[in-house]
Amino acid sequence: MSDAEPSPAPFVVLDACVLMSTVLRQLLLRTAQNGVFEPVWTERIGEEWRRNAARLWGAPREILDDLWDAMNQAFPGAMESDTQAYETGLRYSDAKDFHVIAAGLARRARCGLQRTPVVQVMTWNLKDFNRSELRRQGLDVFSPDVMLARWWQAGEPALRSALKPVEQDYVALGREPLAQDAILHRERLYRLAKLAAA
Repeated sequence: MSDAEPSPAPFVVLDACVLMSTVLRQLLLRTAQNGVFEPVWTERIGEEWRRNAARLWGAPREILDDLWDAMNQAFPGAMESDTQAYETGLRYSDAKDFHVIAAGLARRARCGLQRTPVVQVMTWNLKDFNRSELRRQGLDVFSPDVMLARWWQAGEPALRSALKPVEQDYVALGREPLAQDAILHRERLYRLAKLAAA
């Protein structure tokens, strides 16, 4: 009897708010590159991130556009389109976030019969997503800290590898050097910090 095949990596829709922090964004993208999850986003999510980043950071739009292009080149399967139809029927979550849920529903539908995918939404704005509504649609929603901690328990080496450059990422932003634990606390990744320090 052959061993069961490992479960495929889950699809995770990255809400624009989790892309705002450069440190967290780079950590998540490295985690995806290590095969822990497959990112999903839409042009609307990318536009929301770039617009807010330009406003809050004062970052030139062309630099943000280049970052977005690089993300799409690194993850050519991440982009989900034609999601509008999947907003129909959503009612209990914040209407401004229907498009984020719809991206996950579109990805589930696109997988068809090839596999029954695990699709989740990662966001800091948990209150805007009605968990019962998502679960009825076959989705779930978690904060970055909860999701990263779960992945750590399932595959510590991949997460440790993704964490290694975090201190360099922080300094590259023009900040004074800081220990990894302190950086993770600044990023509100308290569970992950505790696991990494153990």
